[in-house]
Amino acid sequence: MRRLLLESIGKKPVTLEGPVASDRATQELAKTLDDLSRRVLGRSLAIREVDAGSCNGCELEIHALNNPVYDLERFGMKFVASPRHADVLLVTGPLTKNMKIALERTWRATPDPKWVVALGDCACTGGLFAGSYACVGAVKDAIPVDLTIAGCPPRPLEILKGLIALMEAATRKPVTKGAEPPPSPLDR
Repeated sequence: MRRLLLESIGKKPVTLEGPVASDRATQELAKTLDDLSRRVLGRSLAIREVDAGSCNGCELEIHALNNPVYDLERFGMKFVASPRHADVLLVTGPLTKNMKIALERTWRATPDPKWVVALGDCACTGGLFAGSYACVGAVKDAIPVDLTIAGCPPRPLEILKGLIALMEAATRKPVTKGAEPPPSPLDR
């Protein structure tokens, strides 16, 4: 153990260079997102992240959206703590039996218009955990999903592109209330 510790002290840290984005591309992306969110909602886009039973790989990429490299808030998007303040539910992980009712309640608590994004292979299809005794399956098995972003985990840029696609789709069609999930036995 001592040998490993001494060897690691003498080595340089293993880090990757951050992605290089041109200022023009970044400004164009920011303008597109800001225009779309203001056209659809009249304000910025509020996102509520819901972990339905993930391994936290997708959460690491979501957290990267808030770091100085991507800085999500400069695009007029922000993460909120309550579904009552959200426009988008960003759901990660396969839907576990323990989280099914909580996800349905979160979906009901989110005001209309609302969108649901299944983020990552597990949320889209159940992924590696499909068929497990502890999992219900994909997010779409409990609540209506408007957009899926595949990947294990998807990169932050792919998440941003997915949110842009969601906003563009919302401008093309009228916003209507989605189908209600089945009533939960605990709601009685």
